Amino acid sequence: MEKIDVFAHVLLPNYYNKMLNIDSTIPETYAFTNIESLKDLSVRRKLWNGTTKQIISYANINAEDYCNPEESARLCREANEELINCVRENNDMFPYGIGMLPFNNIGEALNILDEIASSKELVGVQVFTRHLGKSIADKEYLPILKKCAELGLLVLLHPVFDPRKPDNNIVFSWEYELSQGMLDLVNADIFTECPNIKIIVHHAGAMVPFFAGRIDNIMKDKKDDFKKFYVDTAILGNSKALELAVYYFGIDKVLYGTYAPFGIMPSGATKEIESAIEKLPFSSEEKEKIYSKNLRKLLERGML
Repeated sequence: MEKIDVFAHVLLPNYYNKMLNIDSTIPETYAFTNIESLKDLSVRRKLWNGTTKQIISYANINAEDYCNPEESARLCREANEELINCVRENNDMFPYGIGMLPFNNIGEALNILDEIASSKELVGVQVFTRHLGKSIADKEYLPILKKCAELGLLVLLHPVFDPRKPDNNIVFSWEYELSQGMLDLVNADIFTECPNIKIIVHHAGAMVPFFAGRIDNIMKDKKDDFKKFYVDTAILGNSKALELAVYYFGIDKVLYGTYAPFGIMPSGATKEIESAIEKLPFSSEEKEKIYSKNLRKLLERGML
C-alpha cells in the first residue's frame, strides 16, 4: 500500500545559511534546528524506510520574522526555488514540496502564489496559526487564502507559539494554538469566503474532535464548518485518538502525516504513526484513503 506523508519538514542549507547570516543566534533560540535529519538530506536518506514518500515544507524559520518586506519576498522566492530543486533531485523520496510566503508583503505573496501554482514540484503553501502577531484569520491575510482557494493549492496549517503567553510548551500549547486558529477561521467565515479552500490542519485537528460536544452546543450555527477542515495523523501514535479524529472529520478528510523528522529521534514517528493507523478498526480500503487516496484527490494533478 502506497504511503504519502503530507506533512514532513526540511530546513534546506542555502536558505538556512542565509537566515544564519541574518541572525546567528537561531540555533540557540530554536533547538530543533540542530536535528541533523532536518538539515542534512544524506542523513535523512540513510534513515528513510525506502517506501514512504514525504511532501516537504520548511521548518518554521520564517523570513518575515527577520526581514523587511522586500527582502522577505526575495528570500521566500529563493527558498521555494531551492525546494523545487530538492524535489527534482530527490523525487523518489520527496514527490512534492509546499511553498513559503512572505506575510509581511501581501502583494508579493500573491505573486508568489502564481509562481507556486505554475510549478510542477510545489502543490501548496504552509501557513501558521499566527503571523507577525496576528491570527491567520486576520482580514489582512484573507487575499492570500482566497487566492489559494482559487488556484486549488493545499494550505497546510502549522502551529506557532503565541508570544503573549508566558507558559508556552511543546506538549500542549501548539495543540491549543491549532484549535484556536481553526476557531478563528470558522468565526471569520473562511468557508463562506472560500468554499473550495483545502486547509490541512496538523496534529489530527488538535482539540477539536475531543471537544465536539462543546462545539455542537455552543456554536450551533457554525458547528458544521469545523468538519470542512482536513487533518493529518501526526499525533505520534495513539490509535484511539486517531479513531476519534476520523469519526469526527470523516474518513475522506484524514491524511497520513508524520511531522518527520520531529517528535521521535532521530527521524520522526513514522513507525509509531503507521502502527496507530494499522490498529484502527477500518478496512484496508479505508486505510488506503488515509495513506494516499485522499491526498491524491486533493492534489488534482494525477497520480504520483
